Amino acid sequence: MIVISQLTNYRNGNHYHLQGCIMNSPYLFFKFLPYPNDQKSTQFTFKYKRMLLPTLLLVLITFEPTREITVTTLSDAFWAVSAYVASTLLIYHYLSAWISKTNKLTTLYHGSRNYQVLFASLLGALPGCGGAIIVTTQFISGRVGFGAMVAVLTSTMGDAAFLLLASTPSVGFSVVLVGIVVGAVSGWMVNQLHTDNFLRPDEGETKAHQSITTPLSANSDNSINEMQQSAINLQGYFWKLLIVPVVIVALLGSFQVEVNNLFALPDLTIEWVGCVFIITCLFLWALTKEIHDYQSVVSEDNEIANAHPLQKAAQVTNFVSAWVVVAFLIFEMSIHFSAIDLPLLFSGLGIWMPFVGVLVGLLPGCGPQILVTSLYISGAVPLSAQLSNSISNDGDALFPAIALVPKAALVATFYSAIPAFVVGYGYHWFFE
Repeated sequence: MIVISQLTNYRNGNHYHLQGCIMNSPYLFFKFLPYPNDQKSTQFTFKYKRMLLPTLLLVLITFEPTREITVTTLSDAFWAVSAYVASTLLIYHYLSAWISKTNKLTTLYHGSRNYQVLFASLLGALPGCGGAIIVTTQFISGRVGFGAMVAVLTSTMGDAAFLLLASTPSVGFSVVLVGIVVGAVSGWMVNQLHTDNFLRPDEGETKAHQSITTPLSANSDNSINEMQQSAINLQGYFWKLLIVPVVIVALLGSFQVEVNNLFALPDLTIEWVGCVFIITCLFLWALTKEIHDYQSVVSEDNEIANAHPLQKAAQVTNFVSAWVVVAFLIFEMSIHFSAIDLPLLFSGLGIWMPFVGVLVGLLPGCGPQILVTSLYISGAVPLSAQLSNSISNDGDALFPAIALVPKAALVATFYSAIPAFVVGYGYHWFFE
């Protein structure tokens, strides 16, 4: 047993130091609470709770009964999902940076209620939560109407869009197109029912909470600590080095090429490589943010406003990968050890599946929605549930809305759930 041999806690600038401190691995992520100078440090608290996920994966790999299924599942998650999500995100962020330099449509966007709804639907359809957060905060500041907010929350899929587009592009683009149409129609209908200022806060309330919607800057001292910044930088460096070879291997696998045989590698070599890569991604992801509440669990990490597109892509890729791994493991382990056939189980729910999709979509954050999309990709849930979830979910855009305009957020979420029922059950009755 390795024990703590000596502890010295003293202040030097903004840092606390431990001298002669060697910790046993289960206690590696305990950190001493910062105390005022006139108090003594007498206890410590568990930090980086996200580390439980990659640690659990290492435990599953260590034990013989779970090793093979864990390795193959993690390999599938990396080569079939993470690689494509990273490449899709990189393209998206480069295009987004290029498009943001032109503002020719700004006047048209703000000049008409109907145009606001149309452009809000298009912004919501962009993969990720950026477009939806932009429109939501613009509603709060009085630049767009309530109909535009409903439109963007209806059309957005959040980070689940990256996963669906990367895994099944034809279905992904179809779902996004449905979201645009349904979002626009919903927004126009809301415009007939309410004024633009419906449930909008007054100017004083908006200014009081303005800091909530402010993005992180590169010089923000209180947003992330040194450990988190190092992990964020390593995420970007990891994908900078590997994105090209990783995408090549992923494409070979998609075309049913046996990569191990092609390069004369021992059996399961590429599976173990994928397993190591995704666990590395999850360890880096675990160190970039601490868990404090529900939002910190299910929403992606804040991105530095002027970060390189590859850096932004790396952060979101690792967040999506974490939730995909959870979904894939639940699916595979339940089938392997309990003989529960999830597709058969969910098919028994039949008519309730679109309703389940809507209910999950009402949960704020992208994490639960990524779970639904992962289960759809693995064949566990039908497309009707995916459609209803895609339309009802609001991604991370709901968090600033709840913080600043809770009444408007709840009403807009309710409005987005109505077309989700209609589309989900419509597809279920006519096509399933």
